[in-house]
Amino acid sequence: MKKRLPFSIAVIALLLNSCGSKPSYKPNYPVRKPSPITSTTNTGSSNTSASQTEREYQTLSKTYKSETAEVLTDLLNGSEDSPKTSITVENKSRCNMVLTISGNNYFKKIPIAANKIGSAMVLKNQNYNISGMICNSVYQKTKFVSSSYNITLSN
Repeated sequence: MKKRLPFSIAVIALLLNSCGSKPSYKPNYPVRKPSPITSTTNTGSSNTSASQTEREYQTLSKTYKSETAEVLTDLLNGSEDSPKTSITVENKSRCNMVLTISGNNYFKKIPIAANKIGSAMVLKNQNYNISGMICNSVYQKTKFVSSSYNITLSN
């Protein structure tokens, strides 16, 4: 009987704990829920966090079709007569990024892995907004593109 008593107490305690009983009192102070983490640019606007950028990168990289052949042809044999030219971005940071290029009737998001190069073909002689978040730092630039354009980003 002495051997069964400690075992029985342990089983009863285990059963009571697994019932999920909660204290009957309620705290009378408000409970704060954590707000999502966002970074703020020097203009005060809120942008996506690095984790949101990483999720977007992972999603885009599954379906993104690279224009590598067209870009290499432009860089090696660039023609004055061609209506298009290339924008090339080298990501020299430790973070993946999503580069957004937008212009007149043009919009493209390009996933660029850490220490890799991403590129796109765009129409010549137009203004393009080029932006992205790289390791919680925002890159944003407007550029008039008339020939191949290269950018190197690092954190």
